[in-house]
Amino acid sequence: MKKRIAVLVLAAAVAVALALAWPRDEFIASTSPAAWVATPENIARGAYLARAGDCVACHTVRGGPEYAGGRALDTPFGRLYGPNLTPDRETGIGDWTADEFWNALHNGRAPDGRLLYPAFPYTNYTRVSRPDADALFAYLRSLPPVRQPNKPHELDFPYNQQAMLAGWRLLYFKPAAFTPQPARGAEWNRGAYLVEGLGHCSACHSTRNRLGASGDTLSGGLMPSIGWYAPSLTSGAEAGLGDWDQEHIVALLQTGISPRGTATGPMAEVVARSLQHLSTGDVGAMATYLKSLPPNAEAAPDSAPPPGKQLLEEGRRLYGSFCVDCHGADGKGKPPAYPPLAGNRAVTLTPAVNAIRIVLNGGFPPGTKGNPRPFGMPPYSHELNDAQVAAVLTYVRASWGNAAPPLAAPDVNRYRSVPLD
Repeated sequence: MKKRIAVLVLAAAVAVALALAWPRDEFIASTSPAAWVATPENIARGAYLARAGDCVACHTVRGGPEYAGGRALDTPFGRLYGPNLTPDRETGIGDWTADEFWNALHNGRAPDGRLLYPAFPYTNYTRVSRPDADALFAYLRSLPPVRQPNKPHELDFPYNQQAMLAGWRLLYFKPAAFTPQPARGAEWNRGAYLVEGLGHCSACHSTRNRLGASGDTLSGGLMPSIGWYAPSLTSGAEAGLGDWDQEHIVALLQTGISPRGTATGPMAEVVARSLQHLSTGDVGAMATYLKSLPPNAEAAPDSAPPPGKQLLEEGRRLYGSFCVDCHGADGKGKPPAYPPLAGNRAVTLTPAVNAIRIVLNGGFPPGTKGNPRPFGMPPYSHELNDAQVAAVLTYVRASWGNAAPPLAAPDVNRYRSVPLD
């Protein structure tokens, strides 16, 4: 009897503790109903903010109508589909209120109370201001309605259970508003708001634990399921942006090219669909904020032995056959068309997944207003085997001042069959 009472008391204590710790939904009222009325000003502002948030990327299936949903998002826990954001009353958000839309952004809840999966990055969007949320709502409500039913998610058990998601939120999510730091100045605060909030940069550029929670450190991380590495955005000199000139960061974000490197892979899509459409002032503010971030504790270099002479000679030979015409015998390239390889962190990062995938599948910067006719790198997967790709990259990673660990054929083979997106 006493044991049973003790169990009941413990269960009650746990329930009380959970109730006290459970993150409460927060509500911030709109300034006025006029904030989401479909005026030209509200729609233009919302369209700009939708670009800043790159909303179209996850809510548009390739070749389909914009914002009508259907794009598959693969995760380690199963596949999710971006929902329809057009104002169709039955399949989109036509029956949503401005309060319900803001609740989805800020608290991660659907109008019917369902908890939303954090593939929709409300862990970042919770910092979006209510006026910006209202403007986004006005813009989305101005789009042509598209009748396209949402696809049900295909998540593995138990990740498809709301109870599991509720536990995840208890551990890793708490609604929060962006708090400016007046001492930092207007530009820094604008950059912080865009990077931490609408831009949701940490969704890709931070490590994730086994339950998919982001560290929000911007110190880089492997992007689950799609096999690309999002590099550090901190000021670390080795893996981050510490030695980048601010103008080069702005150029990369706004045009996809810079004297220091080129945006390829998933980042090329972000530049094409989102960042190139932002004002130079906003992109500059993002660069200012990123340059201010303290360096993360960089891991000690791998203790792997230096590459053997035979491997380097094979890599040198292959480089002379396939790479030297564009990137030069000195590895300096011909910027901005052909990026340098000397001092290029894209080729010296560990893991070397990005460099491997670019050699195998080609490197294609986005077409942008600032670079309307980009030069691309052809794929070599049909010409070079795994050992040859490893050899040429080992040579690049060990030449012209680069000092990254050598690669082997299994390192290349791991990414040969990974989907491109």
